Amino acid sequence: MTILDAILLFISGVLTGAINAVAGGGTFLSFGALTLAGIPPVVANATSSITQFPGYVTSTLAYWNDFRTFWRGALALVAASILGSLLGAWILLQLDNPSFRELVPWLLIAATALFAAGPYLKPAPKPGKDVAVGGAFGWILQFFTSIYGGFFGAGMGVMMLATLGLSQSGDYHRLNALKNMLATVIAAIAIVVFVWGGVVAWPQAIVMIPGVALGGWSGVWVARRVPQAYMRWTVIAVGLFLAVYYFVTG
Repeated sequence: MTILDAILLFISGVLTGAINAVAGGGTFLSFGALTLAGIPPVVANATSSITQFPGYVTSTLAYWNDFRTFWRGALALVAASILGSLLGAWILLQLDNPSFRELVPWLLIAATALFAAGPYLKPAPKPGKDVAVGGAFGWILQFFTSIYGGFFGAGMGVMMLATLGLSQSGDYHRLNALKNMLATVIAAIAIVVFVWGGVVAWPQAIVMIPGVALGGWSGVWVARRVPQAYMRWTVIAVGLFLAVYYFVTG
């Protein structure tokens, strides 16, 4: 890793944290920066998951008081998240880099389309209703969402918020709290599998993690000054650019 690579990765980490805090979708930047720095696609995907994890944890802690109202019902969804993430991360480890590289542009297009549709997939607010968490339908949806999250992860938050809105009750903020908690579980399980599989680029991860933390903290400042729509279009443009890049170079 050259000094220029380290600078690129740190800056991308800052932007990743800020975009996640304001609009979501920072995974596109972290994954893209790692691949442009010469990291193989499977390793870039695994390393990107590790760099995102501190942000998932802090987002979950921000909703800590909300968990007291639904944590018992959420245990079944946590189990679905563990099983799905294990399966998704395991599937990733079965692919070699050339095979995964062929899938990447299609995954990026799907994730970018999902991210672009995000505002239309948000659950309708249900003021005055407590969260009722669980159910067989919710378990099945969460299991399949977690497989995707363990395998690739870009756009997972948008997908999960949409599926939770279909299967659970409660207002947007409580569903978002549940989504953040489950995303933390999915990321933690995937990280364990990736570390066990030896597919993490630790020097690059160590450079990016402080940048992500700084970007997440400064995201509040950015949110007050930059319209969220601009951030969303930046993420969409990056996703499409990376998809074209992989189609052309693959």
